[in-house]
Amino acid sequence: MLNRVILIGRLTRDPELRYTPSGVAVTQFTLACDRPFTNASGEREADFIPVVTWRQLAETCANYLRKGRLTAVEGRIQVRHYENNEGRRVYVTEVVADNVRFLESAGSQSREPSGDYPERQGGYSGPSRGNAGPVNDPFLDDGKPIDISDDDLPF
Repeated sequence: MLNRVILIGRLTRDPELRYTPSGVAVTQFTLACDRPFTNASGEREADFIPVVTWRQLAETCANYLRKGRLTAVEGRIQVRHYENNEGRRVYVTEVVADNVRFLESAGSQSREPSGDYPERQGGYSGPSRGNAGPVNDPFLDDGKPIDISDDDLPF
């Protein structure tokens, strides 16, 4: 049997970090994942998927993720239930993440990640370039056309 899910989407709000009575960190956030098609009126729709992380990964997500950030999540789907105030059973479906990858830097409008994240720890595998400093990539797409003459091409 297999229960694995991989999602890429944007956070709908900042993660909420809490601690259990025994001191275990747990973070909850929601990913908005675009559907690969449009509806009848030609608009794109999205699914809003709740995600839960635990322990060190929860603290890392709470420290580095913010609303709107593009993020990849890998984990398993979990269905749980509880009794609400009216005595009715409420079912909750969520992704319990064991790996979160930050796909863009904080405040970045481009899609190029920066190296401002900690090294891999506790299931976290965000982009890391060590202490390489600012990225000076001449091929980074800044929305401007690239000026290359035919003489510069090797073919």
